Amino acid sequence: MEELEIPELTKASSKGQIVIPSVVRRKLGIKRGSVFAVSARKDMIVLKKLETGIKPEDLKTLKRIEEAWRDIEEGRYKIHSKKAFFKEFTKW
Repeated sequence: MEELEIPELTKASSKGQIVIPSVVRRKLGIKRGSVFAVSARKDMIVLKKLETGIKPEDLKTLKRIEEAWRDIEEGRYKIHSKKAFFKEFTKW
């Protein structure tokens, strides 16, 4: 997955719906009916594309996200450059 230099922007509709930009949909193979797990903390939303329901590795990823949120909330986190952040993010 190639690194995104500038984040894509989107807006919420009156129904709370957001459009995932086409460049991101193509990269992840998102099609009509794709299923996502959703997690939220403070002002961030994390979407995890699921291939066919929730697999054990998806549950592990969601657990890591929850642990990361706790680390952030308790001040245990690292500050990364944008490039380092996206490099680490692509590992997820």
